[in-house]
Amino acid sequence: MLRFRSLGSGSTGNATLVEVSTGGRFTRLLIDCGFALRHLDGRLARAGLAASDLDAVFITHEHGDHIGCARALSRRERIPVWMSEGTWLATGGHDFEGLLKIARDGVDIEVGDLCIQPFTVPHDAREPLQLRCTDGARHLGVLTDLGHATPHVMASLAGLDALMLEFNHDSDLLAGSAYPPFLKMRVGGNYGHLSNAAAAAIARAVHHPGLRHVLGAHLSEQNNRADIVRRSMADALGASEHEMLTANAAEGSPWLDL
Repeated sequence: MLRFRSLGSGSTGNATLVEVSTGGRFTRLLIDCGFALRHLDGRLARAGLAASDLDAVFITHEHGDHIGCARALSRRERIPVWMSEGTWLATGGHDFEGLLKIARDGVDIEVGDLCIQPFTVPHDAREPLQLRCTDGARHLGVLTDLGHATPHVMASLAGLDALMLEFNHDSDLLAGSAYPPFLKMRVGGNYGHLSNAAAAAIARAVHHPGLRHVLGAHLSEQNNRADIVRRSMADALGASEHEMLTANAAEGSPWLDL
């Protein structure tokens, strides 16, 4: 069985758990760990796990709300950390004491019973990667930081059973916010973050009868609201707003089974 859970999602920090269970054996991947180590420990505990239960960490890009305590976690628990070479260099090329693993677009990574399939995305980082994860039967897409959807991104999201998708901002709220003009341009630009409308278009394009879950993620606390996101998701998927799920910064989301 494949399942996933956000431990927290937003501009203050991001971390997502992916778990595969096969015959009583578990493989657990942490995607991003954008929190202080003690805060991450608390969030893992609320999910019924400890850091020692993790088999690997994957860092999507070098921004602080994603890389967070990756180096400290890896050194304490002696677990491998995957990231692109560009992400590693953007962090200063720190020593991971032999635990650093370099990920590349289109090159599958095997972690226990989980296959990780990284793909490049347009975002204002050095070499950002987002992920498709599979146990061979079910497929999960994780897409939390994106400026716009390229054909490569859309091809990487075909035939999913679940998708964790950035719904970062409402365009009207962003335009009327207290953000300075340069930051509004950065967030709403082609290498920034997805608007609700852009995310809904992605959800609509990848929707098919086998898509069981779409989890709205990385909502801006200043420039978005969960009710607006749920409405956008429901319109895109032809479903009820009450069925739509969003992850928040404080609690993340419940476990979602595939």
